Amino acid sequence: MRLRPLGKTGLQVSELSLGGLFVSSHGGNFAQGRAAIRRAFDLGVNYIDTAPSYRDSEEVLGKVLPDIDGPCYLSTKVGGRPSPFEPQNPDHLRQSVEESLRLLKRDHIDLLMVHEPERPGHYDWWADRRNYSGPVIDVLDELKERGIVRLIGLGGTTAYAMAPIMETGRFDVVLTAFNYSLLWREAEHAILPTAKRLGMGVVIGSPLQQGVLSRRHDAEVEAGPHWLSPPRRRQLLELYGLLDEIGMSLPEISLRFVLSNPNISCTLMGARSEEEVELNIAAAARGPLAPEILARLDQLVAMVPFRPTDEPACLPLGRDYPGLGPVR
Repeated sequence: MRLRPLGKTGLQVSELSLGGLFVSSHGGNFAQGRAAIRRAFDLGVNYIDTAPSYRDSEEVLGKVLPDIDGPCYLSTKVGGRPSPFEPQNPDHLRQSVEESLRLLKRDHIDLLMVHEPERPGHYDWWADRRNYSGPVIDVLDELKERGIVRLIGLGGTTAYAMAPIMETGRFDVVLTAFNYSLLWREAEHAILPTAKRLGMGVVIGSPLQQGVLSRRHDAEVEAGPHWLSPPRRRQLLELYGLLDEIGMSLPEISLRFVLSNPNISCTLMGARSEEEVELNIAAAARGPLAPEILARLDQLVAMVPFRPTDEPACLPLGRDYPGLGPVR
């Protein structure tokens, strides 16, 4: 497993790392999650990301990680506890972190992120939205000074709204999800150039768009569901044709595309099992995509450079989906 610098933090993290969303005991799958975590670290992964809202992922990691040999950098997020959670209440912020430490069985957190700082409807973090200031920044700085938190970061999904928060210079790392992958490139316009200029580490979440790019949907795309825009449909069909031409699977090209960018610190795989971990790491080991393939992918992206209005964050291929409906 190749290592990459996490911005200017001084840490070297595995270029393919583990997302903790699906590593939980939900559905009685603790043994499967434990096996996936152990296999990932056996194969060179040294970074894992989780959050209080990822079911019981923190508790599962607290049971598994003490038995892991070698380096392990752990990222989690602040928020969601106690309930009801007040994002501008310093006591609630500290309680959230204390509960994470208890569940994770750790005395410090390597990277603590403000979860979705750009979405006021999710958590209203900012007392002053113009300057992105508030108790959450003060508490995270305090925890960093005390050594309870090593680094602080941002983790969100809205590419253009994240960049102004990054510009405050208060954060070490940015995690962006659903907007830097094979066909979705919004992060190229704001997050990636801002992070590079500021020396921030960049973590990519959902490189497979939470399953959209994990398998092909030839028949469904060919039929053209009513919610799928004609340009996106043509784009997907051309992508499938490219895969047939070069003899590569959709998950492999998706992972290797993200890893082809040297400005990415690490990419999170949402593996649920040992087999998925092994397949993803084997794909990553094949290295960056050839320049001619990257050029073909750029041509495909140019067919749909921005998301159509009615398109959800993750294409609901393989699922019943009525469409967004009218805006009210």
